[in-house]
Amino acid sequence: MASVIEILTLQALALRAQGETEGAMKKLGRALTLAEPEGYVRTFVDEGEPMSELLHRAASLGIAQDYASKPLVASDGGAALPAAVEATEDTGALSEPLTERELEVLRLIAAGESNRGIAQRLFVAVSTVKKHINNIYRKLEAHSRTQAVAQARELNLL
Repeated sequence: MASVIEILTLQALALRAQGETEGAMKKLGRALTLAEPEGYVRTFVDEGEPMSELLHRAASLGIAQDYASKPLVASDGGAALPAAVEATEDTGALSEPLTERELEVLRLIAAGESNRGIAQRLFVAVSTVKKHINNIYRKLEAHSRTQAVAQARELNLL
């Protein structure tokens, strides 16, 4: 199944390069449909920015919308997702809202995951996790995991 998914993603990229967006979306949609039950993410992430653009388009067209966001999140730490997410109206207390990826990292911290564990679950490098944690600390004005989780709970982010 992994080979079929990879072939479909490569076909989608080839069709995109030829300007055949509709055909590319069909191939990508089929690949996402097959990938979702198996949890494949790396196949899409490894294709870089052209695949990221296709995944954005697929999500905006409603093609495997929920699953299409997973490779986007894994590939660029949430930067590819639309704007920062405000989890509740109480986030107005933050000078800068947490991104969806930062919220995901924060949830994993609250669940007791280590940096390495978070990196493995999100398919990113440990250094990327550390960068997200530093951003979380800065935005929540915290100096430790415990403080960050407590502050997030106080703001109804968790």
